Amino acid sequence: MAETKTTVTASGKKRTQVDDVDRSMYDFRYDDADAEKLDAGLTPDIVREISERKDEPAWMLEHRLKSLEIFNSIDMSDWGPSIDGLDMDNIVTYVKPNTDQKSDWESVPDNIKDTFDRLGIPQAERSYLAGVGAQYDSELVYHSMQESAAKMGIVYSGIEEALHGEYADLIKEKFMTLIPPTDHKFAALHGAVWSGGSFVYVPKGVKLDYPLQSYFRLNAKGAGQFEHTLIIVEDDADLHFIEGCSAPKYNVANLHAGAVELFVGKRAHLRYSTIENWSKNMYNLNTKRCRCDEEGEIEWISGSFGSHVGYLYPMSILAGRKARASFTGITFAGRGQNLDTGCKVVLAAKDTSASIETKGISKDGGIQTFRSSVVATPAAEGSRCSVSCQSLMLDDRSRSDTIPAMDIRCKNVDIGHEATIGRIGDDKVFYLMSRGISEEEARTMIVNGFAEPISKELPLEYAVEMNNLIKLEMEGAIG
Repeated sequence: MAETKTTVTASGKKRTQVDDVDRSMYDFRYDDADAEKLDAGLTPDIVREISERKDEPAWMLEHRLKSLEIFNSIDMSDWGPSIDGLDMDNIVTYVKPNTDQKSDWESVPDNIKDTFDRLGIPQAERSYLAGVGAQYDSELVYHSMQESAAKMGIVYSGIEEALHGEYADLIKEKFMTLIPPTDHKFAALHGAVWSGGSFVYVPKGVKLDYPLQSYFRLNAKGAGQFEHTLIIVEDDADLHFIEGCSAPKYNVANLHAGAVELFVGKRAHLRYSTIENWSKNMYNLNTKRCRCDEEGEIEWISGSFGSHVGYLYPMSILAGRKARASFTGITFAGRGQNLDTGCKVVLAAKDTSASIETKGISKDGGIQTFRSSVVATPAAEGSRCSVSCQSLMLDDRSRSDTIPAMDIRCKNVDIGHEATIGRIGDDKVFYLMSRGISEEEARTMIVNGFAEPISKELPLEYAVEMNNLIKLEMEGAIG
């Protein structure tokens, strides 16, 4: 949780400083001497070795090598936070832990099992999940699904495992079609060196009452993680998928450049919840995208608390009439963090609708930027989209920016955007104190209330984690 320190100013007034998020439960790590690592850097030989180790079909190797060509041909973007500290020549793109995938938790090696035990993964599986996958560095180490979900026809497995099974043709049809390697430089990097990730298939009309979860842990120093998640929810089906991420802190750069592709069928519903709590040496350059067919719905619930630099903009393509999307997110940027987050929406059919609500908190020189893109195509007659962004700065050293982009190519649409950036108002504190509440309690109530609309949308265990991460016990004159 966030901690506080109380100091006394020259005038004798107490003033509270809010520390950064306490990451002690995530910063433990184990020696990776037993792990198999490829050389650092990015070459055709490294790409071929990754593919060979996975015994992939020829089309996938061809895809990887083409992606590498694209990566080398695209210039680095310069419109967002600087990533000059990231040198691909020093990043290890593949690290295999000292185990193969297990379906029995007790068979997982002790050091890896202890990692996920401390993160609460097996307990969560026993308590409320229909299935769970755990990835350690470049490979899945554990995957399990309840028998009741399997009997419903739901498929939940590692994507590499599925690539060799009955869904191989479906994966080939869908793989990196929403996020093509030409999309941006790190999409091309992902296409070249991706490893691990999950495949989910929910048949027509099947509604799963309990979530599935994947947790990604990057343990190796100076390494990258490039998992690929592919989820297909067929017509009239329903799924909640949870993603968690963390890594220990090192004094060298680590990289996360995963990809998430979601396909939501007609009248289907998918909720995708994420808490990203990477360490502050991490460059988080993740790409997530969803396509919704007629009357389909995607809900994004997102919490971004870690990484040194972050670029994250989940995208919803509303391709069918009356398709719907919502994005609810919160970002916390502390010392040494530059987090550029937001979302994208494409209204590509009649009567589609989207709502975007984000909260941002910055402190101690942290930089938090909300960036959105709303595109209404000529086919978007009768569509609507609302964007709301609220940012709270806890000191005079921090920064918060809002950068909305709206591309309206259709006359009959309703698009709106509102943004507020500010600090804790003295009038609000005074009002609460006039009701008998102490100043410390008043400021705590205001900040917790600021984040509450987001936390209430998270699964209970993640809401507790988020509230611990941003709980601010304040006393004195912050802001």
